Amino acid sequence: MARTSSSRVLLPLLVMVFSSYLATAAQYNVLSYGAKPDGITDSTNAFLAAWAQACSSVSPSTIYAPPGRFYLRNVAFKGPCKNNATVVRIDGTLQAPTDYRVIGSAGNWVFFQNVDGVTVSGGILDGHGSGLWDCKQSGKNCPSGATTLGFSNSKNIAISRLTSLNSQMFHIVINGCTNVRIQGVRVMASGNSPNTDGIHVQLSSNVTILNSKIGTGDDCVSIGAGTTNLWIENVVCGPGHGISIGSLGKDLNEPGVKNVTVKTITFIGTQNGLRIKSWGRPSSGFVRNVLFQHAVMTSVQNPIVIDQNYCPGNRNCPGQASGVEISDVIYQDIKGTSATQIAVKFDCSMKFPCKGIRLEDVELTYKNQPAGASCNNAAGTTSGVIQPDSCLA
Repeated sequence: MARTSSSRVLLPLLVMVFSSYLATAAQYNVLSYGAKPDGITDSTNAFLAAWAQACSSVSPSTIYAPPGRFYLRNVAFKGPCKNNATVVRIDGTLQAPTDYRVIGSAGNWVFFQNVDGVTVSGGILDGHGSGLWDCKQSGKNCPSGATTLGFSNSKNIAISRLTSLNSQMFHIVINGCTNVRIQGVRVMASGNSPNTDGIHVQLSSNVTILNSKIGTGDDCVSIGAGTTNLWIENVVCGPGHGISIGSLGKDLNEPGVKNVTVKTITFIGTQNGLRIKSWGRPSSGFVRNVLFQHAVMTSVQNPIVIDQNYCPGNRNCPGQASGVEISDVIYQDIKGTSATQIAVKFDCSMKFPCKGIRLEDVELTYKNQPAGASCNNAAGTTSGVIQPDSCLA
């Protein structure tokens, strides 16, 4: 009886040990493929070789970049792979070329396409974007710039404990993906760096962003067309342009945004707080079922904004009514200080007014006094303490 009991205990242990061995057997250290952690030697081909081996493995695989600085040109890790459990573990720094022209027209620097079950864990991605920012601000003819880390047409993705520094353009882009979890990331760029959105999500569903700190020269998180079932929680934003749904309505035929939750957010000195923006032009797009909950704002220029006449910079905007329909948006427990007298701005389309807007326990002050509000073509309800006084119809 005792022997049988021991066997029953031993067999699962052996299975666990063997399974653990299989899980850790397929490991690919980029040094084994010629990568040099000196920040000078081009390690692009070494990373691609490690990816080729990991992607072709039928067992779970780990690509390992040890401590040090690895110089990479633009690199595309393409699937589908033979396994759906590949970890890219970075203990060092991946370093983009200091000459922005090398990757400036590539679109992406580190790019994953058509992959399933990929995790990027740890490490620093240094985009060396300041040279391109200077070029753009000088008015010269410059490349548009590369996104630091992009995922496209992929599923079951995890990004954790990653730091992105000084991206040429967007830091992290999730495009056409499902089931994505971004947790514990840090994004840092100068407050005047152009187009350096922290995390951009579009055409994707079931995306979660948790426990992250983002400071950039553009939106901390930007939410593009076709985003559904997005959850953002416990994020510190600043400097930057806040958390934005949009810009929407750029195209006539455009998928909408729905089922978005943004909660427990801290905004520090940002240009905007919680913003929805759309172009003033015809569009089939929409925004529906959005919850902004538990936000604290400190010296935010525009804490709560809906702008359906968005026209950035010196672009030639048509001046038409926005076709993007905005409905069922809740602002709940939003508190803090505004850097401008008007803290709540709802500038909605005359043709498609905002409807179902709800303000619940919103307390925003300007110079120790209740801030003001401005509403155009916006209808909804209020409850609890409301400062500023509601202007909703």
